This record gives sequence, structure tokens and C-alpha cells, in this order.
Amino acid sequence: MRLPLPILAALFLSAIPAGSALAQEQAPACTATAQSLPPELATWNDRHPLDAATKPARARGSRIEIGQAVDAKLAPTAEVEYAVRPQQKGGSVSYGGLLSFTVKEPGTYRIALGAGAWIDVVRGGKAAESAAHGHGPECSGIRKMVDFVLSPGIYLLQIGANGSADLPVLVQRLP
Repeated sequence: MRLPLPILAALFLSAIPAGSALAQEQAPACTATAQSLPPELATWNDRHPLDAATKPARARGSRIEIGQAVDAKLAPTAEVEYAVRPQQKGGSVSYGGLLSFTVKEPGTYRIALGAGAWIDVVRGGKAAESAAHGHGPECSGIRKMVDFVLSPGIYLLQIGANGSADLPVLVQRLP
């Protein structure tokens, strides 16, 4: 008796033990440490908690220091008033918030996030144009990086469309 090829394949695959390497693909072990991150991301693993503001007028109390990573605590999107309407605000089950930061020297600043949240950098009622986008080093926990060319001043970092209330964030000036 000859069995069709799909049936033969199903019989073969069902005979492979569930824990075997053929039955499941294993993710590579992550070995990234603070020492293996590039200098501009070195503080990523040394975060402190920071509550994000829900209104622009309160964002100065939610200040992120350049070069110091934080674990931002976000609010449900419905509770956040954005200074500039984000392109992707998020839905009823997403989270967002506002952080402020001060740029003292002109240059390119990188915002690193632990998730794929939407961000806007706002000053004077206008969102800055991003200069570059990317991902963090493998196994670093950095999911998204966006660069902005900024001049001195106080900026508002708007975060929207995040899937959870917790978000690691780092703002760093690039060399």
C-alpha cells in the first residue's frame, strides 16, 4: 500500500519527540551585558523608575536626564493629553505618557525604547522630524531607536501606543 506524501510526512513528524531539536526551534541564548553595549547605550541596564505625566503642563515634573535610562510608568491612553496629536496615539488598551528633557548642546540625540511605542519629540508646539530609525543590539532589550537633530531647549517626549504601562526609555546625545 502506498501512502500519499503528506500523510507520510505527518507520520514522520509525529514520531519526533516533543523536546528534540527537530521538533522545536530554540532561540539563541542572550549574553548581552552592560559592558557589551556601545558607549551611548551603556546606562540602559541601570534604570530608575519615573512616572510619566499625563498633561503637558505637568511634564517638567517627569524629567528624564540625558544619558540616564528610566523605567517609565505610563498611563492608559484615554488619560493622556498630548501637546501635538500623535500619528499613532493607540487604542483603548494602550498606554502613553509625557516626559521632558533639556538639550544643552546642539547635536543628534537618540531615544531608545524597550518596546515599539510611538514617540514624538515636541518643542514650541511642533513635532521634530526624525533623522534615523533602528533597533537596539541583539539581546539588549532595546526594541526601537529613533534619532533627532536638536538645538538647545526643553523638549517634550510624547509616548503613545505602547502595549503595557511600563517602558524602558533612554535619551542620549550621540558623539
